[in-house]
Amino acid sequence: MRTGNEPTTARSALRLRLALSLWGLAWAVFGLTAFTLVGRPGWAAACGLLLLLVLVDIGVIVHHIHQGPHYQPGRDIPPYEPDHGGRGPYGHGQYGRGHYEHGRYGH
Repeated sequence: MRTGNEPTTARSALRLRLALSLWGLAWAVFGLTAFTLVGRPGWAAACGLLLLLVLVDIGVIVHHIHQGPHYQPGRDIPPYEPDHGGRGPYGHGQYGRGHYEHGRYGH
């Protein structure tokens, strides 16, 4: 069910992002070291830039984890605000209460 506010209520698997960032950190350090040792300054600079990006990403992830359940809610918190009646002819949006209160066939 779409509610229209998905970008503001989107959640991310922060622990998975952290694990993947740590994996990227290890490879960036390895690449930086290896390319520096074999004399490839262009590739070493690329790995150094990647290392900086990974460190910034890890900082953002750790910051969000420390902010608590607002950014990493538990399983008991719904991912979005529940639907409160909809906006169509069968909800309580545009047509108000009463007209379609008993369902499609008036039962």
